Amino acid sequence: MAARGIRNNNPLNIRRSKDRFKGEVQSTDKSFKQFESMEYGYRAAFVIIGTYISKGVNTLEKIIERWAPSTENHTGLYIDFVEKRSKVDRNCWLTSKSGLAIFKIVEAMMEYETGEKPNYDQVKGGFLMQDKITV
Repeated sequence: MAARGIRNNNPLNIRRSKDRFKGEVQSTDKSFKQFESMEYGYRAAFVIIGTYISKGVNTLEKIIERWAPSTENHTGLYIDFVEKRSKVDRNCWLTSKSGLAIFKIVEAMMEYETGEKPNYDQVKGGFLMQDKITV
């Protein structure tokens, strides 16, 4: 069976909340959002990360600590994995114009969350549908 994030078209396992995103569908998963396509799931992730950055959560380490708090996750292992896979230093200062680095971070986060390799075209599709992060 495919990983939960794949089944839900939610590659970064965004938790259910009152926030609504383009392409979000009524979720049958009691904990996580569901999207009509993987591209919309990636779009939502980029939008959330863009919002984090605008609020000063602007390094790989800070993003992962917020995304996957240690009360629920092995945050240190998550940060190590994403840093190694993305080749973005955990303390690199990110801005809304750090699109290439954030793209690589999202790809690595997807792999950590699902155990599967990301589909570049799907990640790119999600990136192109949002306007919070640019290259």
